[in-house]
Amino acid sequence: QVQLVESGGGLAQAGGSLRLSCAASGGTLNLYAIGWFRQAPGKEREGISCINPSDGKTNYKDSVKGRFTISRDKNTVSLQMNSLRPEDTGVYYCAAFNEGFRRCILGYDADYRGRGTQVTVSS
Repeated sequence: QVQLVESGGGLAQAGGSLRLSCAASGGTLNLYAIGWFRQAPGKEREGISCINPSDGKTNYKDSVKGRFTISRDKNTVSLQMNSLRPEDTGVYYCAAFNEGFRRCILGYDADYRGRGTQVTVSS
């Protein structure tokens, strides 16, 4: 059973940076597309970024393009967040999709999901 644990959240000022990490234990993520998702208060969950295991292809929500970068190193997937904005505030969690890059982009039917880490950006 794969477990995903997020870390790196916290409080940042607008324009600042944070780096989130998603560490997997209990299994390997080699065949899993990994995505970062955000849940803001009063808003629907939204997909932020996904990375494909086979070719490293990435996908980003339009509003984070050029500011956020997803990367993976063995069983850890990171999300570097620069030029943060107050609207980036929310609980960020990672999810794993077995051979499912498209499902990751759609945010549908994750195989595993972490519990999330809070990101708060002040203006």
